[in-house]
Amino acid sequence: MRVTIVGAGIAGLTCAVELAERGIAVEVFEQGQGFGPQSCSWFAGGMLAPWCECDHSAELVAKFGEQSLAWWSKRAPALVQRGSLVVAQGRHSSELVTLSRRTTRYEWWDGAAIGKLEPSLADRFPRALFFKDEAHIDPRAALRYLADRVIALGGRIHFGITCTDESRGDHLVIDCTGLAARHQLRDLRGVKGEMVLLRSQEIALQRPVRLLDPRIPAYIVPRADGVFMVGATMIESDDTSRITARSMLELLSAAYALHPAFAESEVLEMGTQVRPAFPDNMPRIVWRRDRIYINGFFRHGFLLAPAFAQMAADAVLKDERCPQVAYENHA
Repeated sequence: MRVTIVGAGIAGLTCAVELAERGIAVEVFEQGQGFGPQSCSWFAGGMLAPWCECDHSAELVAKFGEQSLAWWSKRAPALVQRGSLVVAQGRHSSELVTLSRRTTRYEWWDGAAIGKLEPSLADRFPRALFFKDEAHIDPRAALRYLADRVIALGGRIHFGITCTDESRGDHLVIDCTGLAARHQLRDLRGVKGEMVLLRSQEIALQRPVRLLDPRIPAYIVPRADGVFMVGATMIESDDTSRITARSMLELLSAAYALHPAFAESEVLEMGTQVRPAFPDNMPRIVWRRDRIYINGFFRHGFLLAPAFAQMAADAVLKDERCPQVAYENHA
């Protein structure tokens, strides 16, 4: 069997790795010239936080997210950084209680424990929820790792090429093109996300910190060399233009609320992309006669893509009906 995958974002590359590891010849086509801002995966936070996401997502996010977390930990342990912290300013402390009632796998920590865990946040927050089993991954490093893994397994990746192949015989086409597939997946919609990269030598964080705020919820994710990713907005829009002044203000305000030293940080990069989502905000695998579509990851690309890659591979290789796959006109 031979499989062509269209799209080299997180969905396409995890699918390519999963199939290649099972002995399938894979070839990936990406119309962009390389990894970069044409892909929403490039601007992702890389949060592997299935239990935090229970706050506003289906329980399936926790189930599939835990499965994906194990997938990442097995293949790229050096890239996976453990733990996530959730804080709120005193006047919004009720937000922590609300989250604790909607999720699991956390510990309540007081101010002293917060300071020991993250010295930069000492004396800044009275309470926090600590999710020791959650993690994060640098999305850009992860994309490069996945591409290298595909090639090491004998697969091929082509940039700057549009693929128009159709499934035939023992050749399957898997479409992972995100919002570009909306003409084929009619109920797909766009959700705009915006982010900013800051650099500060005055703050050091070892793990992502979510700031709960009823008006400006945000997360601050540490990267290497004093760089922090602050994200991300969720706007019902297909507009892929530059970040708005309002969103920039909100993201910077969230960083400042976490620690005032961010006011003196250097702004390295601003970015925006439109994430594909279905009405229920859950991904789908749709198998039609001419191709398979894996799409609709909303804000959970890095969290859920490996689990859906495994399910897609199971459906393809076991040649049996998979309950997580929507079969449309599929023989």
